Amino acid sequence: MRNFSLKKACSILFLISLILVLTACGGESTENNNNEAAETTDEKGSITIGMNNWAENVAVSNMWKIILEEKGYEVELQPVEKAILYEGLSAGDLDIGMEIWLPNTDKPFYEKHEDDIDWRDTWYEGTDLALVVPSYMEDINSIEDLVGNEEQFDSEIIGIDPGSSIMGLTEEVVDQYGLNINLIGSSEPSMIAELQNRMEAEEPVVVTLWKPHWTFAEMDLKILEDSKKIYGESENISYAARLGLDEDQPEVVEWFDNFMLNDEQLGSLMASLNEAETEEQGAQVWIDNHQDLIEEWTGTEQ
Repeated sequence: MRNFSLKKACSILFLISLILVLTACGGESTENNNNEAAETTDEKGSITIGMNNWAENVAVSNMWKIILEEKGYEVELQPVEKAILYEGLSAGDLDIGMEIWLPNTDKPFYEKHEDDIDWRDTWYEGTDLALVVPSYMEDINSIEDLVGNEEQFDSEIIGIDPGSSIMGLTEEVVDQYGLNINLIGSSEPSMIAELQNRMEAEEPVVVTLWKPHWTFAEMDLKILEDSKKIYGESENISYAARLGLDEDQPEVVEWFDNFMLNDEQLGSLMASLNEAETEEQGAQVWIDNHQDLIEEWTGTEQ
């Protein structure tokens, strides 16, 4: 009986020792895996994207944030005004700016920072800056048609952020066309809300808008002809990077150089964000439905 108990005790001790060894090995393996994952993320590094509050910029910035994070990068979206975007890129405080309108709209910024920023590839072709009205304003088809009819729309143009390029050009439009009108500065969301409210009541309204923008897919709008070409010809949207990013993060720069969207693709991306509860959810839905396109940019499956 004593021998049996001793053997039993030894067996129990052996089993306990074995369990402890296996647990330690498993913990070490888990820890090693966690460390390897952390090292992979650390090796990939971080990317800071300067994001101004325009619908297409918010859309593509959130889209790229998700794509890059899935590839192992840490990504920060830094809200900025246009002037701050260029200052940040020039100083190296921002890695990427998604929305560069050239050759006209952002020309002053380009001339100021030409040698201090890496001006990269176009990702959208064929923009428009314009005054826009609902299509039910049948007699208003050009900016000239606004002259003498200012009282129809309360003698005001609903604009966006004061200091933005389109607002500066619209001030010139008001002056050059001799409009007796007030240019109301607000924000893009406020402008769109006012546009929606006026259109629901079928009231006349004039706003500053641009293509690409999701409102053209969801509202019946028309661009007013600008015979004086103050808003300029159609432009392209490109991205810019801080100097040296192509050496620090060549993979990311290559992907962004491959990045290209047409009107339908960008419109559907913006609409996806607009319909979702959050911008991130909208971007994720669009990404899930466009894996082939993303693979073309990155050269790898998501």
